[in-house]
Order: sequence, then C-alpha cells, then structure tokens
Amino acid sequence: MRYKKIDQQDIDFLKSICTDNRVYISDKICEDFSHDEMPEYGKYYPEVMVEVLNTEEVSKIMTYASQHKIPVTPRGAGTGLCGGCVPLYGGILLSMMKMNRILGIDKYNLIATVEPGVLLMELSAKVEEHGLLYPPDPGEKSATIGGNVMTNAGGMRAIKYGVTRDYVRGMEVVLPSGEVLNFGGKIAKSSSGYSLKDLMIGSEGTLGIITKLHLRLIKLPKRNITLMIPFDNLQACLDVVPKILMAADTPTNLEFIERNVILYAEEYLGRKFPDKSAEAYILVTYSGNDKKEIEKIYDDVAQLCLSQGAKDVLISDTEERQNSIWIARGAFLEAIKNSTPSMDECDVVVPIKKIGQYLEYAKSVEKQQQIRLASFGHAGDGNLHIYVCKDALSDSEWKKQCHNVMDLLYSYAVELQGQVSGEHGIGHAKKRYLAESVGQTQMELMRGIKRVFDPNYILNPGKICS
Repeated sequence: MRYKKIDQQDIDFLKSICTDNRVYISDKICEDFSHDEMPEYGKYYPEVMVEVLNTEEVSKIMTYASQHKIPVTPRGAGTGLCGGCVPLYGGILLSMMKMNRILGIDKYNLIATVEPGVLLMELSAKVEEHGLLYPPDPGEKSATIGGNVMTNAGGMRAIKYGVTRDYVRGMEVVLPSGEVLNFGGKIAKSSSGYSLKDLMIGSEGTLGIITKLHLRLIKLPKRNITLMIPFDNLQACLDVVPKILMAADTPTNLEFIERNVILYAEEYLGRKFPDKSAEAYILVTYSGNDKKEIEKIYDDVAQLCLSQGAKDVLISDTEERQNSIWIARGAFLEAIKNSTPSMDECDVVVPIKKIGQYLEYAKSVEKQQQIRLASFGHAGDGNLHIYVCKDALSDSEWKKQCHNVMDLLYSYAVELQGQVSGEHGIGHAKKRYLAESVGQTQMELMRGIKRVFDPNYILNPGKICS
C-alpha cells in the first residue's frame, strides 16, 4: 500500500483543527511515541503526532486522512506489549490521552459513560466512591479504558466476572471514513442484527476509533479474603487449579506464581513478600457480602489444597495484608523487565486442565534452549505469561534463541487447543503466530472485514491481519 507523505499543507490542516500546541512534528515528538512497552519490536516514528480533545476533531482528521490516503495510528497510554499502537508507516499518530473525562455514573442503570483516555485506575476509584465495581482488572492499572477495549483485556478477575467485552454496553466510533456511528447503547441486551460493537472490541484500532464508551458496573462486594497457598512441587500446584474450581464458589482471582518471580518483585519494589519459601504459589481471592459464607468457602478450599500437597495456607483477611500481595502481583511484569537487559513475552491461553502440562513443556524448552524463562499468570482461566530473558546473550544469540523459543511455545499452545494471545493482542509482533494458528480461511475472513471498514487501509495498518 502506498501512502501519502505528510507535507506542510497537511500540518497546516491539522493545526487548524487542533491548534499549534497539540500538533507535534520532528524532534518535538517524544521517543516514547515510537514504541510501546516492548521496544524490542522496533521503533517507528510518526511524521506528526496530534492530541485530540473530542469526537469532532477525530472525525475531521479521519475524513482528511481518508481523502489523502494518510495512515493514522490511534494510541492510548502505550502500555501494550505487541507493538499494537506504533506507527509502522509513519503518518499521523492520534493520541487519545486528553479525551479522558468520566462523563457520568448512572447508579440506577449501573452504567459508567467515559471517554477512551480515562485510565483504568481512575475509573475504578471513581465508581467505588458510589459503592460500585468495574470488574475487569488487568495488571497494568495505568492503561486506558480505550486500550483495554481494543485488546479485550482480561486480567485477574476474569475467572469470575469475565473480560472487558462482557462490560461494554455501547460505544461511539469514528470510522476510517470519518463517519461517526453508535454501536449498542445503555441497554442490557440486543438481538438486532450483527453485533458491530463486539466486532470492534479486540480489533486493536484497525476498524474504527472509539470516542465514547458505556460500561456495565456491578455492586461492590463488601468483603475480600485472599489465600496464599505454597507448594514445593510445581505440578501439584497447577494440578490443584481445576479442583479448586470444582470444589466451591467461583473465586474472584486464581493466580499462579513461581518463586523466582517473587524474588524479582521483592528486589524491584524494595519490600518483602509474605512468603518465598516454596517453589510455586496459588493466590485465591473470594469476594462477597457475607463473612461467614466466605469463611466456609475458603476453609473448604484450604483443606482441599492441604490434601493435595500444599505446605500451608496463608490467609490475608485485612486490607493491609492483601495489599502486600496484590501490589507485588501488579509489579511482576516490571520486575522481570528490571532483571534482564531485554525480554519478549509469550501470552498464551490453554484449557485449564492443561496448564501444568504446558508449563512442564516450557521448563523443558528452557533447559533445551539454555535460556531463562520467567512465568506467572491467570491459572483460573488458563492464561499464562511466559517471559524469555536475554540476560548475558549477545544480540545475535538473543535474536536466534528467542525466535526458537517463541516458535516452540506458541506451537505447543496450539497443539493443546489453545490460542496465541489470551489478553495482550496481536499487534504487529505476533501476526505470524496468529496466521499459523488460525489458518488461511480465518485470516482471509479477517482481511475481508478489514476491507469493508477500511478499504484504503489507513487505520493502524500492519496490525493483526493487514
């Protein structure tokens, strides 16, 4: 695809829409905008970066870009891990960060209406003031809601509450042509044709630009109790996961951690974790309004785990104790990054019963390829994050070894009837693995959808299937 290069006429047009102080060119564009949280996938600078404030500005820019065949890359906080928001073909980088208003909290319909640049942590804090909860809980709290929607982020509460898709009621979208449409609304259900709203979710900004969202809320549970369960045997730790799911009420969180990741987090945060004596840990949280009911559930689960080889069951029933665990859990990614000069991530999801089998295979790959792997993940829904660490490898050795490891890890996930991304998306970094896993027919269907929405391929080109 041949795209128009930005010239002074284009700059003047953008300044007429967004004024001088929100249009950036050449050395005024910060290096951060050339990559996301994984600069290992390359740095790609836009020709111009624009901060938009409202739907009207987005619409005018997209209309102009469509007429002149200028590529446009929408970007939130840039916390992605697959190069999904980097401008591969230059053009216009559209920063959504200043569209960051919480437009309303409807307590009676349990709906929050927000702009895409609102941060997850800001939305969570705001709705909790009203005794409400926005259930999706990705580890990166400084990500934008728009970015969460565009990757269908899951997170730590997905096992009980579901993923981002389950909480999007409606949205306002600017199409690549500049036309503004509304998909869904504040309604609880619909059987009115194809769900274009759901098609937009997880599309990584390749089909349209979201400018407003209506998000479903629930009542905030009054009590949370977390169990930290240490195991000296990795396989026993993972084998207990499906048994926990069958034994009692669905937990809010069910996480898996290896000991080495805890040590990285301690060093990174400069604070102690409650326990680090075992090889592996399960973190289980139960939520509800009745203290006695929750205590009965966690007592049953504790006895089950002890019967399956757990060393102990540590109960965190105060906010202070729980924070010491979950603050560390939220820092795992940054802690691993801090432990190595460079890394790459394998974000796979496999059937829950096969988690142990998959991680056993990953351990064999680590030994075979003689490269360090660090892993943790959402054991309750089969979503694992495995990080390949460069350490002392030369650049050429690292590139070769990482490529080999990724090929093996993704191939085995597909062999176990899993998927190559559980929640972090495809971007441009994982395109090959997606194509290999779903096959030609599905890729052509996705390309066909892309052509319908974006016949000129100007919106976030080079991602997922384009």
